[in-house]
Amino acid sequence: MKGLALVVLAALAVVGLIWISQRRLIYLPTQDVPDIAVVLPGIEEVTYPTEDGLTLAAWFMPATREETTGTVVVFNGNAGNRVNRLPLAEAFARRGYAVLLVDYRGYGGNPGRPSEEGLGADARAAVAYLKTRSEFDSDRLVYFGESLGAAVALGLADHQEPAVLVLRSPFTSLPDVASTHYPFLPTSLLLWDRYPNLATIQGVDAPVMIVAGSDDSIVPIEQSKKLFDASPEPKRLLVIDGADHNDFALTAGDRLVDEVAAFLDDVFSGNG
Repeated sequence: MKGLALVVLAALAVVGLIWISQRRLIYLPTQDVPDIAVVLPGIEEVTYPTEDGLTLAAWFMPATREETTGTVVVFNGNAGNRVNRLPLAEAFARRGYAVLLVDYRGYGGNPGRPSEEGLGADARAAVAYLKTRSEFDSDRLVYFGESLGAAVALGLADHQEPAVLVLRSPFTSLPDVASTHYPFLPTSLLLWDRYPNLATIQGVDAPVMIVAGSDDSIVPIEQSKKLFDASPEPKRLLVIDGADHNDFALTAGDRLVDEVAAFLDDVFSGNG
């Protein structure tokens, strides 16, 4: 009995440690951001306030074509910062889209600590900033969310609907994806941040495109397909065969960008 009690106490200690440090396990920001004017001339560093008093930095990349087709807001996944999304931004800019690369609180040198509530405020601040730009057209606003960023984009769409919603590697909820990696833990009871994507998407009216990798080892493709099934029409599903969660094919590959751009063109031309 004594040995069993020690095992139980050890297990409770592990669970307690995970519960206390859970946001450090979920949010994995990096801080180093280069001088963007040197790295990529033509891109603009911008700042904007959040409703709770933070000032966040982001990058705005104008379209490289003469006419701007629309604006894509890229909501990052849980790791890195906006530097890692430059290839995606460049690819969309070449196809005629202006791109806002956001960084959440606590990411890319920004103040604050990330949380579900905080990232929601950051997303609202990003769109509020775009509305101050003279070239911005709300009828051609695209939310592109990757993984955790898909949850952020969905949460924002529930309050401020975009023209098109693109979700890359979305999960049904944070407890659902956590349980696939920690099946021995009561994740549904432990997690402070929930991101209930499957419930949220049922209230969205915008056209939806979902992109998933067939070999995603972080977010099971079955979860992304459940979101697709729950999405409104018009909608499109793109499965990239053989792609894992962080493979280039899923982060900025030609097929990803070409097919997303084709869906956007169809929606904006009335054929979506």
